[in-house]
Amino acid sequence: MKAEIITIGDEILNGQIVDTNSAWIAQQLAPLHISIAQISSISDSAEAITLALQQAEQRADVIIVTGGLGPTKDDVTKSTIANYFNTRLVRDPQVLAHVQQLFDRLGYTDMPEVNKQQADVLAIAKVLFNDVGTAPGMAIEKEGKYYAFLPGVPFEMKHLIEHRVLPDLRRLQPEAYVYNAHLITVGLGESHLARQIEDIEDAMPSFVKLAYLPKLGLVRLRFTAVGADLEVLKKETDNIADAVAQRLGKHVVAREDLSFEEIIVRTFAAKNLRLATAESCTGGNISTQITAVAGASQMFQGAAVVYSNQAKVDVLGVSASTLEAHGAVSEPTVVQMADGAKAVFHSDYAIATSGIAGPGGGTPEKPVGMVCVAVAGRYETLSKTFYYKNDRAVNIQRATMAGLSMLWNLFQKEEAVKME
Repeated sequence: MKAEIITIGDEILNGQIVDTNSAWIAQQLAPLHISIAQISSISDSAEAITLALQQAEQRADVIIVTGGLGPTKDDVTKSTIANYFNTRLVRDPQVLAHVQQLFDRLGYTDMPEVNKQQADVLAIAKVLFNDVGTAPGMAIEKEGKYYAFLPGVPFEMKHLIEHRVLPDLRRLQPEAYVYNAHLITVGLGESHLARQIEDIEDAMPSFVKLAYLPKLGLVRLRFTAVGADLEVLKKETDNIADAVAQRLGKHVVAREDLSFEEIIVRTFAAKNLRLATAESCTGGNISTQITAVAGASQMFQGAAVVYSNQAKVDVLGVSASTLEAHGAVSEPTVVQMADGAKAVFHSDYAIATSGIAGPGGGTPEKPVGMVCVAVAGRYETLSKTFYYKNDRAVNIQRATMAGLSMLWNLFQKEEAVKME
């Protein structure tokens, strides 16, 4: 099956907001082996919506539309699609009661007519009830095509996709099973990784597909198998993933579909290890990535964002003589920052960063993009200097990933020492 995703909204076209909905929807459809034929953003006008639907139904079996279902006059989606499907709008009593209940909770005594209109749905549509918002979704099955019209608010759209749309789509293709295996790799670029496993990939059966999903510092491998026998799919796919994992060795950090931060949090929590950070050029980004993971409180002690030299001295105990001799952006300084954070926060490990993120502040000796990172562990402290050439935001992200990678490598090294 093929799908097309259409986002409606002038705010997307003029750059006020970024369309993150489409990427998320595509990720949810992939495990169902539904490929994306096209993704497009259009204005909230009858002409644009009609043309987009006409073109989409020529290319795709599943058409998912987000946005344009609000109660204001500039949202014309519902009236347009009613005309498109030659039907009318009717007021759904269950949706109306839900909207009224939300207004009552907020203490409003009178609900405007414009909000009552959110309960208006196409007469031929299946109502996709929205438990977390006011605007319901609508699904239409016609001439072998499945259409879903959803609100554009991300958390509402996600709820409806997960609880309403995906069950519908699974029903439409019950004869096929889809099985996914995952490997998370760190420290290998996509092209180098592909060369290392080229022979394994070439030997895979046709019903197994390998997707490379690169991100700064890591590559996610997803093995997807589709067929009628689930046990055969699992066995064949897991065998391939096992072979790749054996080939890549220590570069494989997880066999689940997790982020690197989730892997670190889970592993450290399971081993009762504690982490802290001391950040200058990354400005707290490392601690933000870690604490965004549920369960981080079991392993994360604290963070110090020490931008100035004085803060490095006062908070972490960095020696003034070290700063004078080597400067803030130097390995001797980040080593003392990491050791200081480990002591201050009573942690087992600590990551420290200091660098010149840009766009200004560089010198011939210390150019923009120079970043020093140190990681203090249970038995030793390691440091390294990196030279990046991207803009400020990318430099910060690369430095963050460098710190996490160095942390993981030192952790693995010290775990190996314990086993000897």
